[in-house]
Parts: sequence; structure tokens; C-alpha cells
Amino acid sequence: MIGLYRPGTSLLHRMPAGLKLLLLIVSILCATIFARTPIEVAAVALVVAALFGVARIPVKIALAQLRPVLWMLLIIGVFQIIITTWQRAIVVCGVLLISVALAALVTLTTRVTDMLDTVTRALGPTRRLGVDPERIGLMLALAIRCIPILATIVHEVSEARKARGLQWSMTALATPVIVRALRTADALGDALVARGVDDD
Repeated sequence: MIGLYRPGTSLLHRMPAGLKLLLLIVSILCATIFARTPIEVAAVALVVAALFGVARIPVKIALAQLRPVLWMLLIIGVFQIIITTWQRAIVVCGVLLISVALAALVTLTTRVTDMLDTVTRALGPTRRLGVDPERIGLMLALAIRCIPILATIVHEVSEARKARGLQWSMTALATPVIVRALRTADALGDALVARGVDDD
């Protein structure tokens, strides 16, 4: 869901990370508040697609950012149709998909180090309250790094589940994923402690 940085010289690549993060928040809020009909959602989606074009992100890469959330949107869409209307389902799922696409666009056009530096600087004034901006930046870096790791674990477990003929078993997916994720977290924690990250 969070793509790796793709170097480029487009306008989006050259924009400061802080400005992009601010525009991301504003864009998602505006889409959530003002996109009320399927036509309006489609119009916003076209604008987002155009932004991917401006950033020169290949279609295959762009679609890969959205694929992991499609199953979740399907569940949400069915639920919305049951309790509301199909129009509302399109709006809700469309806004969620647009939000994911915009977040992916930011990560594809922004170096992780630039984003973390921006967050660390923004949290600078909180030092007076006892907050450690560098530690929060490290936490964000680890979270971003762990997302593709977790996605890889889910993919590998899913493939193994299919090979055993258990593709419809959620237990065969959830249990190994949780176990492997916990082992990865333990190994990561041990590595951080060994490097003195937990030292005061």
C-alpha cells in the first residue's frame, strides 16, 4: 500500500515533503467532505489519475498500490449496499480508494528520509513537553519499513495456503501471518536493543 520512492524530476518530485504532506491531508479531507455523489467521486479520481501522470508513475506501479485494499473495499461496499444504497457504497469506497492513491503518490514521489525529517522538525516544539522527536521519527521509519515486510509475509503465507488447497480458510492465513509477524517484531526489537536504541 505504501510504495517505494521512485526517483524523478516531475513537479511532484520537486515539491517539499512538508508541503506534500499538508496537501495530502487537505486533499483527503476535501474529498471526504465534498465528494457526495458517484459522479463527483469519479471526477476526483480522474484528477488523482492525472497527478500520477504528472509524476510519470507507470500504470502498473500505480495499480499495484491499490491492489492490496481491493478486498477490503469489496467487503465495505457490500456492507454499505446492505445498510444504505449502491450510490453511497460507491462514494464511500471511492473516497477510500482515492485516499490510498494519494498517500501512495506521496510516498512514490518523496524520499522516506525527507518525510521523516519533516515530521521530526514539526515535532520540535514538543521537546518542552518531554517528547523525543527523533524517537518518533525512528518509530515512523520502522512502521513504514515494516509495511512491505508484512505484505510479503501475507503474500508468502497466502501462496502456501493455496498450495495446500486451503485458499478459503482464514485460519490457515491468519495464524501463520500472526506468528511470523510476531517473530519478525521480536527480531527487530532485539536488533534495536543490541544497537543501544533503547538506552536512555
